[in-house]
Amino acid sequence: MLSYFKGTMKAAILTNEFPPEIYGGAGIHVKFLSQELSKLCQIEARCFGPQNDNENNIHAVGFSRKLGLSPQDDRFQKIFKPLDINLQWAATLEGVDILHCHTWYSHFGGVLASKLLQKPLILTTHSLEPHRPWKAEQLGNGGYAMSCWIERTAYEAADGVIAVSEGMKRDVMKLYGVPEDRVQVIYNGIDPDFYKPTFNEEILEKWGVDPKRPYVLFVGRITRQKGISQLIQAIPQIDPKAQVILCAGAPDTIELADECKSLIEEVQKTRDGVVWIQEAVPHEELRVLYSHATVFATPSLYEPFGIINLEAMSCGTPVVGSAVGGIPEIIVDGETGYLVPLKAVSDTNFEPADPKAFQTDFANKFNKILGDEALAKKMGEVSRKRAVDVFSWKAIAKQTFDFYQKTIDRYNAEGARK
Repeated sequence: MLSYFKGTMKAAILTNEFPPEIYGGAGIHVKFLSQELSKLCQIEARCFGPQNDNENNIHAVGFSRKLGLSPQDDRFQKIFKPLDINLQWAATLEGVDILHCHTWYSHFGGVLASKLLQKPLILTTHSLEPHRPWKAEQLGNGGYAMSCWIERTAYEAADGVIAVSEGMKRDVMKLYGVPEDRVQVIYNGIDPDFYKPTFNEEILEKWGVDPKRPYVLFVGRITRQKGISQLIQAIPQIDPKAQVILCAGAPDTIELADECKSLIEEVQKTRDGVVWIQEAVPHEELRVLYSHATVFATPSLYEPFGIINLEAMSCGTPVVGSAVGGIPEIIVDGETGYLVPLKAVSDTNFEPADPKAFQTDFANKFNKILGDEALAKKMGEVSRKRAVDVFSWKAIAKQTFDFYQKTIDRYNAEGARK
């Protein structure tokens, strides 16, 4: 059995997002995982962006698109860009022991490099394309078919898969037939030294939040997946003494942005305290918004894990979230917040079968916490303890490194997969 000591294994991390170019949960995952993994092995990162960094055992190189293509549907550019960059990655990688891909944007490059270099390939399941049919709005029907094909091809070629929750493990085995012995559940993590109760009323006022009033907080991209439209439509049923703060930007499409804008403006006509923050809030200030919030909202229709929940919990805030994907593995119902059942239209359409009931259930759970200060305080304390005890990045990096070794050993024993 191979035995790697600190710095002697070289792992290639292939990812769309890498610091400082981060816009979502997968990017946050890659950032902190890479930092901790770099204490155990060398990291050779390939990403989208202007990066050219070499420090702390991490060599990160960003790439931009080179080919000038003009497809019939401009949305297909979102397919051609990653394919172009992935080709460049495959041509620049050498001397690595294992390849680790994050999201479908990196899968084509991972498969190519694995075959060319004859090294094992690992994928982390941040999400699965067949469970995100709304991506057709963003990529076009043909583009969505391509992203699904790229993802399926990668999972069929992968030598190991990291599932961020037990739910994701079941999904990847069912969708792509990945053998159970090649799938390892390793949760997303949190930096509890950064995400900790942090209070500053001036920061609240900067973002238009009244420090004297309780509030429900939402943080996420404007995408069908995050269920923001459902939350906005639930606002009329939320205790009017409370504010609702929506940190929501980076819309998938112009049409979806317009839809949310219309819904928010409509609800703002009937009550005050609905604040929409569209620009990205720096994480140093976001943790203040988490900490002051009475309750955090995760109305996701699809959520493989939900790292945003950990950020709120680590700041001492209870969470009310949909009982979908990996969220039930984070929220302990009745202890760190509440879970809201979601009965979907079908296995491929995750919109609520009864939207009004879903919205009412969320509002009722918010109101239960908003109306009981002692309950909110207790749930916040238990949330912080769970985040610290179960979800530290140090432990998660060690599990990932061990899975690297296990996958390399098996790959070498079996011979390169055809």
